[in-house]
Amino acid sequence: MNDQVNLTIDGQEVKVPKGTTILEAASQIGVDVPVICYHPNLTANGLCRICSVDIGARVQVAACVTDCQEGMEVHTQNESVIRGRKILLELLASASDVENGPDILTLINDYDADVSRFAFGERRKSPIYDDNPFYVRDYNQCINCWRCVQVCAEDAQYTFALTFNGRGFSTGIGTFMGDSMPDTTCVFCGLCVSVCPTEALMPIREKMLEDGVDPDDVFRKTRGGMRKVKR
Repeated sequence: MNDQVNLTIDGQEVKVPKGTTILEAASQIGVDVPVICYHPNLTANGLCRICSVDIGARVQVAACVTDCQEGMEVHTQNESVIRGRKILLELLASASDVENGPDILTLINDYDADVSRFAFGERRKSPIYDDNPFYVRDYNQCINCWRCVQVCAEDAQYTFALTFNGRGFSTGIGTFMGDSMPDTTCVFCGLCVSVCPTEALMPIREKMLEDGVDPDDVFRKTRGGMRKVKR
């Protein structure tokens, strides 16, 4: 029984085991497919669609969750793919503050995205949650990539302190019932902070240093659990 599939990616022939995603196959031959929500240590969900590629179907597919098929012809950088990624980046920048997301800013530059194109639209607004001694939650910078929810759940910690709230444009990350973080099942492992692609989740000391607080004051205030974060 043949457990290999043959396909072409940007004109390059490649043979991979069945179950290999297009993203994995492209990586094996040195083809760089951009990603935002995808993380190599987390379950892929194809949420942001920035990795979408053209396989000749009616719609493009997310490379991170689409398995390679025999005879598939994949185009990762044709005109329609590039145009789609550019629009996605412009929409993302219009809804969330991505100024502290270095990988996203690199993609915006690479695809010559006009971040002011949809500036007339509504931007997500959220309070800054400074409710624990370890990290600050600024969901104005959140892009709903789901990484923090996944790492807090089955992908790593099995704590389930974070979840999606709301619907449609109002969808956002939060805690169950809107509880403050110390009142949830959070164990403050810091994994959610480590996988965040922006600064929606930031260590409290790093936040205070960025706000210009004297390093000695940062140590004194955070050591005792008392601190002041600019909002």
